[in-house]
Amino acid sequence: MGVLNVTPDSFSDGGRYASVEAAIGHGVEMAGQGAGIIDVGGESTRPGAEPVPARDELERVIPVVAGLTERGIAVSIDTAKPEVARAALEAGALVVNDVTGLADPLMAPLVAEFSAGVVIMHMQGQPRTMQDDPHYEDVVGEVRDYLLARARAAEEAGVRRECIAVDPGIGFGKTFEHNLELLRNLQVLVETGYPVLLGASRKAFLGRILGGSVPAPERDPATGATVALAIEQGVAIVRVHNVAMTTQIARTVESILGRDS
Repeated sequence: MGVLNVTPDSFSDGGRYASVEAAIGHGVEMAGQGAGIIDVGGESTRPGAEPVPARDELERVIPVVAGLTERGIAVSIDTAKPEVARAALEAGALVVNDVTGLADPLMAPLVAEFSAGVVIMHMQGQPRTMQDDPHYEDVVGEVRDYLLARARAAEEAGVRRECIAVDPGIGFGKTFEHNLELLRNLQVLVETGYPVLLGASRKAFLGRILGGSVPAPERDPATGATVALAIEQGVAIVRVHNVAMTTQIARTVESILGRDS
């Protein structure tokens, strides 16, 4: 899954693809490099991010979603707003990627209405406050149990089980140690039977591992280590900024493991 942020303030590439033409061009490029789906987002969810009105989010993402789907590219919409998700699905998006875990009660029925895919993510708190003081007794178990509960609720709302993927939410209401513990135990989530998505690309915990002086766009090799670890543990989808590098890593790891790419 290639990351396409149509935002002015995302932590890694904010503003870089703010125009419709630039965003569509980058989406096409990532698809050509091997991304099976392009994840379009119009609201930053970095720590401390402020909410974006639905009107602004719609103006940012819908022309991009339409432009990519018209070119035959599979698109997911990264949003927690049902009105944005509906417009994106009507424009041809196939998946809703919801960082709030379908917190809005209208979201799961909407996904079911369109027979769309959905990514249910775990987040403790909200983007503005999630890193203030995250706390868990058992981060792996608590994240697993939350994701199972939200997935089952989605199924009860009419979403088909085979349409659901789960995401532990690396960096979303987790300390450095929590992130590492989740990465060591991704197989616990894989064992739930739902496809697991990992989004660790260029995140702050990697910067800390690297000594704190490496800016986000230069953390791709560190991201690659998380990709290899995730694939080895059975993760189905990796959400990344650098698709070309990730495609090489995925093919290599899968070949070593004796799996088909």
